[in-house]
Amino acid sequence: MTSDALFLVAEAEGSKAIGGYVVALDAADEGEILNLAVAPAGRRHGLGRALVQQILAALTTRGARQIYLEVRESNAAARALYAAHGFKELGRRKQYYRRPVEDAIVLRRDA
Repeated sequence: MTSDALFLVAEAEGSKAIGGYVVALDAADEGEILNLAVAPAGRRHGLGRALVQQILAALTTRGARQIYLEVRESNAAARALYAAHGFKELGRRKQYYRRPVEDAIVLRRDA
């Protein structure tokens, strides 16, 4: 099976372990970041920022003019990261997340 999904993986510094990853899709002139994760040891060292920059560049190269994502309302670190990359709140999805139940904040960035 083939997929047009973008999947970037970063190795943890000094090892072959996974330090973080980001997954995104694009269709027509839109992109969506589906998931971004950084291992606890790699946080606050710029790895998340680098992954976001790389995925934004890849989506833009593929023709995305708007890029969307959703983030937990309580995830202040992720929200700050996305705001630093030009994402702005577009709306909310009530009780979108489970364990615990929480709203998702829908964000968009114009490329």
